Parts: sequence; structure tokens; C-alpha cells
Amino acid sequence: MEKQKILIVEDDDLMQGMLKDSLNNSGYEVTLASDGLEGLRNFQKSDYDLVLLDIKLPKINGIKLLQKIKEISQETIIIIMTAYGTVETAVQAMKIGAYDYITKPFLSDELILIMQKGLELQKLKRENILLRKELKHQFSLRNIIGKSKVMQEIYQLIEIVAPSRSTVLIQGESGTGKELIAEAIHHLSDQKDKPLIKVSCGALPETLLESELFGHERGAFTNAIKMKKGRFELAHQSTIFLDEVDDMSPVVQMRLLRVLQEREFERVGGTQTIKVNLRIIAASKANLLTLVNEGNFREDLYYRLNVVPIMLPPLHARKRDIPLLVNHFLNNYNTQLHKNVEISTEALQRMMYYNWPGNIRELENLIERLVTVSVKDKITEQDLPEYLRIKKKWSSNKIKMVVQEVEKEHILKILEQAYWKKKETAEILGITPKSLWEKMKKYNIE
Repeated sequence: MEKQKILIVEDDDLMQGMLKDSLNNSGYEVTLASDGLEGLRNFQKSDYDLVLLDIKLPKINGIKLLQKIKEISQETIIIIMTAYGTVETAVQAMKIGAYDYITKPFLSDELILIMQKGLELQKLKRENILLRKELKHQFSLRNIIGKSKVMQEIYQLIEIVAPSRSTVLIQGESGTGKELIAEAIHHLSDQKDKPLIKVSCGALPETLLESELFGHERGAFTNAIKMKKGRFELAHQSTIFLDEVDDMSPVVQMRLLRVLQEREFERVGGTQTIKVNLRIIAASKANLLTLVNEGNFREDLYYRLNVVPIMLPPLHARKRDIPLLVNHFLNNYNTQLHKNVEISTEALQRMMYYNWPGNIRELENLIERLVTVSVKDKITEQDLPEYLRIKKKWSSNKIKMVVQEVEKEHILKILEQAYWKKKETAEILGITPKSLWEKMKKYNIE
């Protein structure tokens, strides 16, 4: 187990030595500082679980140092050491953010008891923050809606792969539910009691993403005033979910490959090699094999990520799940908004005809909007947006041409997503392999 790190800021050499010996013997990792300035510099260089801080210090006094530490880290536990005549100052320190104070002279056991209580409170606060975040999502298969054959196969694969530590690659269009799949895998794994660390790789530029993933040392770049642990370090003994890995730059791809191969890395601006034991779940909105063939993604990284592939179909390829999803979202938003809104058969039919380019996310957003603005007990066809209600008057020949064109494009898309495996493509499309072969011949798909 990693030792808890304690910073002692005390200008009395005798007191320093006594405290260091006592805390080392109690299993803590101790750093010493003899004045306020040295204490601040030490705190900026590393993460400390607790600071023992004398009130009267040279260069920067204890109150000023307390304020500076709290500006950098609100959650660090700070215990003030004070002489009998400065108790009022210690009380002032507690108002600023110190956890407690202890009056000199004191027994080591007395100090360690206060420290243990403070560190336990810190642990509970951290766990509470994580639990509050995780309670927003009940990570289980109940969050993944669908009874189509392809979704049933995905459920089975999740249950098989979750207990292992294998790397998983989830691919699918935006809005198909890749994050829900990652959450379900984590929730069903042995690491379910630890947080799932999430990183949206497409939301950050290269330099920020590198710092976010690998952390950085103090002074590594402008405004890096303090050492920061990266997401890989925070995911030690747990799982990290890397969304939109298709947007990673070549530099970050290369560093990720090393983590996958060696389970080690260095922080940005650092030289110390950090070892981690973690599971990686990656997700991509683009077909990574296509990007590899185009020269836009490392082939070796692709094969390291693609240990257990999960391909999520777009919503228009699993139309039979739309009524289930509509019902699920209706129940959710009725509960949230204290309503009891239903949907008419005609409105549901219009939703079944629509192609849903934004997939499940688009459908959910629509249901939320409809329930929110509804003043009736039932959503009808007239309540739907115009693009769902529109009925174009085309000739039968034109309709046939458009349908054939759309069907050809759809078959090509599913073939690409299934890596041109005919059996899987047919299952996703809901047709027999023979029908798929006939359609490929009809549309000259080779």
C-alpha cells in the first residue's frame, strides 16, 4: 500500500527530528521544511495528504503559508502546531481552512490520533465525491436498452469480457452509446468499487491532452505551478475510458502505445518512470482500421487496442429497439419532471420512419424536449418537429431510386463497420447471408 505523504514545516531542528522519527515509525512518508518559503516550494513540487504547519515561521509565516496552500489544494489536511500563547491565531487558521490545531508541547500519540481522524475525513470526502458522480449513472446493463439480435449479442459479450482485464475497443457513430457500454463493463468488473476514469480525447488539444493523460511536473510549461497527476496515474488499479481515440495526435498515440505495451510512462517534463496497473477501454466514432489504411492511425496501436472489439450499430440499423428506447426515455423524463406523458401510435410510427443521424442521443434529446414542453397527456404526430412529419410527394420511380441508393449506401456502411464480414453484416442488417449476397450483386458491391 502506498504510504501517505506528510509535509512538516517547522523551524525548530529538535522538533523536526522528533516528529520525523515518530511519523516514519508510524508508516508515513515525511518531508521536512525549515521555513515557510521552503515549505511552499516543497508543496508545489509534490502532492501531500497532510501538512503539519507551525504558526511562527521565517520568510513566510504560518497563516500566509496556509492561505497559499489552500489556494493550490482545498482538500489537503492542514494541522497547525502552536505555542500556548498563540491559540487565538490557531483558531483564526481554522477559519481559513486548517483542519485542527495542537498546542506545544504535545505527545506523539496525541498528534497521530488527530492526523488519523483528519486523513480519514479526507478519504470519506473523496469517496463521497466519487459516489455522487457515480450515482448519476447506475452502471449496469439496465442502462443499455435493446432487444434486437445485435444488442443481445453485445450484452453477452459485455458479461463475458467484464471480469477480465482485457483491453476493449468500442466503435460506433456518435450518439450510439459507447460510454454506456464502457460503464457497464466497468460496473460488472472486479474494479467496480473504484472510479471509472474518463477522458474525452477529442475535446482537448494535443498539449493539454498529453498533460491530462500523463500528468506534468512543476515548471513543465507556462502556468504549471504544481505537479499534477495524470489520468493514467489516477486510474491505477482501476479502469480508464478513452473516448474518441480517433482524434489523438501521432505524438499522443505513440505515448499511449507505450502504456499499453509496458504499463509505464513519465509525466510531461519529468524523468521518473511511473508504473501503472490498469485496464484500458477505448472508443472511436470512426472505423480505426480505415484510419490505419489511410495512414491516420498507428497500426501497432490499433492492434493493441482491438483485443476485444465491440461494434455498436447506428440506431437506424436497429429500428425494432426504437419503441423500447422511446418508452425508456419517456419514463425517465416523466419521473424527473413529475409528469405522465404518453406517445401516440402515429407519433411512434413517424419516429420509426426517421433515419436518426444523431442516433440514440438525438432520440433522447427529442423525447426530453417533447415531455418538457408538453401540456397534454399524450404526444401526437402534430407535436413532432416538421422534419419527422414531412411527407414528400415523389413519383414511384423516384422513390424506388432513392430507396435503392440509400440501401446501397447503408449496406456499404455496415460492411465497413463489420470489416466486410458477410455473416456479421447480414445479422446487423437483419437479413439472411443469401439476401445480402443478392443485394451486393444487385448493387455491384465487391
